[in-house]
Amino acid sequence: MSEKNCDEQGRLRSVTVGFRVSPEEGAQLDRLVQLSGLTKQDYILRRLMNREVIVQGNPRVYKALKGQMMAILEELQRIKAGRSVSAELIDIIRFIAGIMNGMKEESK
Repeated sequence: MSEKNCDEQGRLRSVTVGFRVSPEEGAQLDRLVQLSGLTKQDYILRRLMNREVIVQGNPRVYKALKGQMMAILEELQRIKAGRSVSAELIDIIRFIAGIMNGMKEESK
């Protein structure tokens, strides 16, 4: 049996909620979760409850940022060849820009 999981207020999380997404939506969700540094459960809960997602810098987030920036570079090089920009790429760029702006404000 799995370990009991409580939230910040010590309430037991005993209800399971599930939903289906397309492979593209799943991949985008996975990228956003990686970049946030949160667990998928915590990321989804914060977004669903309209709470702020605060990214805590750590080696895992750094690695995710680096990987996503390389993927963005590859996509931009592909676009340079005359193809259009996808909405997912724009969303990821906005999310990364928000993280970078937050890091800039934190260092001041």
